[in-house]
Amino acid sequence: MTQTTLPYRPNVGIALFNGDGRVFAGRSHSAGPEIVLPGFDWQMPQGGIDAHEDIVAAAYRELAEETGVTSATFLAATDEWWAYDFPAYAGPPHRLTAFRGQRQRWVALRFTGSETEFDITRPNGDEPAEFSEWAWLPLAEMPLRIVPFKRPVYERVVQAFLRFAQPVIPTT
Repeated sequence: MTQTTLPYRPNVGIALFNGDGRVFAGRSHSAGPEIVLPGFDWQMPQGGIDAHEDIVAAAYRELAEETGVTSATFLAATDEWWAYDFPAYAGPPHRLTAFRGQRQRWVALRFTGSETEFDITRPNGDEPAEFSEWAWLPLAEMPLRIVPFKRPVYERVVQAFLRFAQPVIPTT
């Protein structure tokens, strides 16, 4: 099979917003064809969708697996699938090499817990921890911080969820 005849892996991306309107971003490790380039190593959580799994349920599961966070409320989800292709990869076999790339739907969530809930050091199943550090960053900056092959998807995420990138005004 050639790269272009391989299927896309179903995937969910998560834009987790805090009360200041910033999104969770983690400094990612390089893993198989999901190569990370120096200076373009910040990304939002994402992960595979299990067969017949609801997109929002997948988002909550992946968020908990990669960050430890379970305190979040649903804001919105994209209706469309947005795909990206992996760059050429000649490294050792990896679970993602069976795919051309990933097709994603994105979910926006609002973080409602305490930052002590974050634990990015836990292994992600059989994989090492997804992130080495994390920060709250402006959503509009994310396309400039991600590897170029994912940039068009991140630009669409910014357009879809920009309305959530505002401080939440507390109600009294």
